[in-house]
Amino acid sequence: MRHKFTHNSSISDKRKLNKTLQLLQKILRGLCLVLGCWLIFTTITLVSASSKPVDALFVLGGSIRREIYVAQQAKQNPQIPILISRGSLEPCIRLIFQRESADLQNVWLENCANSTFDNFYYGIPILKRWGVHKVKLISSPSHFPRAKWMAQILLGAQGIWVEPEVVKEKGRPANREYWWKTAFDITRSLLWAVVSQFIQPQCSHITQLTDVDMQRWERQGFVCERQGGLGSKGGRGQGGRGVGK
Repeated sequence: MRHKFTHNSSISDKRKLNKTLQLLQKILRGLCLVLGCWLIFTTITLVSASSKPVDALFVLGGSIRREIYVAQQAKQNPQIPILISRGSLEPCIRLIFQRESADLQNVWLENCANSTFDNFYYGIPILKRWGVHKVKLISSPSHFPRAKWMAQILLGAQGIWVEPEVVKEKGRPANREYWWKTAFDITRSLLWAVVSQFIQPQCSHITQLTDVDMQRWERQGFVCERQGGLGSKGGRGQGGRGVGK
């Protein structure tokens, strides 16, 4: 009697297991179908965006040379909005734009990022709010190809086409690239590309360049990178701030 009960129990357990496996297979097929449709839609969006003009400049902080370059671009194309993600100190950036006689109205400074991943983490929601479809990504040779791969993954997942722009540095770059750092950033970028479809982080420290209080900065003192060529206007000493890591 006990053998018969055990046999029936074993058959029942197998049926439950088969039903569970069938349910998991259906869920997996559904997820694959959704992922496939999303990839097709995103690819079509990117192909369409690739033929459009650049509608935003995205600067990854790390060197004042990048901000000098984008200020020159702003002078030629004042209608294109600019987002500088954790770049040099705010007064240094404003002085550069003023020296280049570039428009300050369309320039925004994001000061939440502490890494290259954060540049995209906080920057992409801003670009999305601007309705950007094609962005020019500005960084330095030492920062590529890691930043380019991350941009293509994270911005591409949002249907934003990336046009990389490399700004040459003078001297030895402050940051160094390592294979493990590249592998780590690409891995978490792939994961965040999916999660970011549902979550859009917000940076609480965004400043329009026209709102930078130069008098306050002059009172407290500030430093700018020597490569900025700002001289005594840069404040006290030499140096700067940047992420680009």
